[in-house]
Amino acid sequence: MPYHLWMGNIVNIATDAIVNAANTELKRTPGICEAIFAAADSAKLEEACRRHGHCPIGHSVMTPSFGLPARYIIHVAGPGWFGGAERERLLLADCYRRAMTRAVTSGCKSIAFPLIFSGEYHIPREEAIYIAGQAITDFIRRSPALDVVLVLYKPGIYLMAKRILGWDDTHSYETSAK
Repeated sequence: MPYHLWMGNIVNIATDAIVNAANTELKRTPGICEAIFAAADSAKLEEACRRHGHCPIGHSVMTPSFGLPARYIIHVAGPGWFGGAERERLLLADCYRRAMTRAVTSGCKSIAFPLIFSGEYHIPREEAIYIAGQAITDFIRRSPALDVVLVLYKPGIYLMAKRILGWDDTHSYETSAK
């Protein structure tokens, strides 16, 4: 199955596309979004996002990567977490599905996701890992040509994902790249 876990920094991965956890206005925000903007040519990326304008929750837009190893950045606007309503889970799954759909329709063969919209003030990590795993697995059953990497930047989260997804080391790999 073309689905892997990778421990490292998403800005260093050379897939066709990486995914940015964006807000609906596609503006630079703290977290993974800030890391992606800082590693890319920020001025060009900000201008490309400004030209796109608004991105509804659960949807995606694509920009060039502006200097990152990946060719494109797929920006997804995700849900907040207000106690765990089913709608929040469905919107998060939509973020994964729509990003993968955009990648495939744009000719990408590989995509890397951070664990989007998880952690403090967002969906609890365990829940986010489960939702990501289900959405990715369901998608690649229908589109097995897309290679999907779930990038986890901390060892504890990486090990948590391996446990929740029931994976051994044949499905995952680590890197020392920061």
